[in-house]
Amino acid sequence: MKIVDLKCALIAGSPVIRVVTDEGVDGWSQIETPKPYLQPIVLQLKDWIVGQDPRDVERVMRRIRVRGGFKPFGSAVSAIEQALWDIAGKALNAPVYRLLGGKVRDEVRTYRTLYHHEMGVGHTPDDYATWAEYGKSLPGGFKMFKLPSAFHSSMVRDFRDFHVGDVHTDAPYPYPHKGVVTEDGMRHLVDCVTAAKETLGSAFGLAVDAGPGFLPQDALKFARAIEPLHLMWIEDMITGDYSPFVNHDVYRDVTRATTTPIHTGEQIYLRQNFKHLIEMHAVNVIGPDPCDVGGLAEMKWVAEHADLHGITIAPHGTANGILGLAALIQVCATLPDNFIAFEYPARFEPFWYDITEGFEGFPVKDGMVEVPDRPGLGLNFVEKAAKRYLSEGDSGFFD
Repeated sequence: MKIVDLKCALIAGSPVIRVVTDEGVDGWSQIETPKPYLQPIVLQLKDWIVGQDPRDVERVMRRIRVRGGFKPFGSAVSAIEQALWDIAGKALNAPVYRLLGGKVRDEVRTYRTLYHHEMGVGHTPDDYATWAEYGKSLPGGFKMFKLPSAFHSSMVRDFRDFHVGDVHTDAPYPYPHKGVVTEDGMRHLVDCVTAAKETLGSAFGLAVDAGPGFLPQDALKFARAIEPLHLMWIEDMITGDYSPFVNHDVYRDVTRATTTPIHTGEQIYLRQNFKHLIEMHAVNVIGPDPCDVGGLAEMKWVAEHADLHGITIAPHGTANGILGLAALIQVCATLPDNFIAFEYPARFEPFWYDITEGFEGFPVKDGMVEVPDRPGLGLNFVEKAAKRYLSEGDSGFFD
């Protein structure tokens, strides 16, 4: 079996990767990076993989791994890796989890991020209570939620004088809001998170996505102030998302001084860049994204290394779509006991279930997803239906 083509298209606004072989077995993957930026990054890898046997996943990856980088540049490499596992599983008529060492759990726990635009609410304590009620009412019976807040939200604009610094509304990633949080800003933030947690109650877990943007002293103030709430974690306060660096030593200073679990890692590419974060016990929870870290095998390696050091893992996956969901289920079924839950890719419309085959509707029940035994990642396109959602210029994607 040989790879004969690599394609990238936008389907309903979401970038989808297709690896084509000479035996009619295709591999699929999906990532969040917008296509105008992603497509050139993907297609420049084509010459490096065409002619290779896709079942030799590691051999192919050694040819392209060096061409990735921190989010978003590792997205293309990660997407290709997932598509290769999809092909390898289909060729062997086996689910990907078997190729990664076999599953250790039959169901995988997932958590749901709640977005203010879903309900048209803002950033007041009453709004946060409303968010929490909305989360409890969602189908699927989610038991864990994450709320964007502080520098990872419009709170810096909505709350007057939240921090000492300029509010840039037109700056690119990473999030441009950074500065010392005012006393009133800190009190407001704590009040909002408290309202959400008290509304949820002790039967539900709550995490907060708060940055990047915090200076270390404010990160510690916030973490200490909400210790009584027993949050699952605070995410990406100092660096994260599109930050091209880690700052493990700064995270370590905060983590050691609070009982609130500290989390980061979605932007990090490759195991080597998790090394200091894990071995220095700089955080309590890591959150690699299989669509950014280098793929499924790479994420499993990172999870195993974290487990050796007593650090938990809650994989990121906010906008990876239905194919990203399929990939997360497969790899999370194989992770060690330090696995908490993966982030449910909430940003895709219901019609994705109609243009793909594999999931029979919404798969979450009581906050869990059953691990399927379908070959590969367990998902294929219904091409006739999917073609209606192709972007202009991508009409030959399924040919």
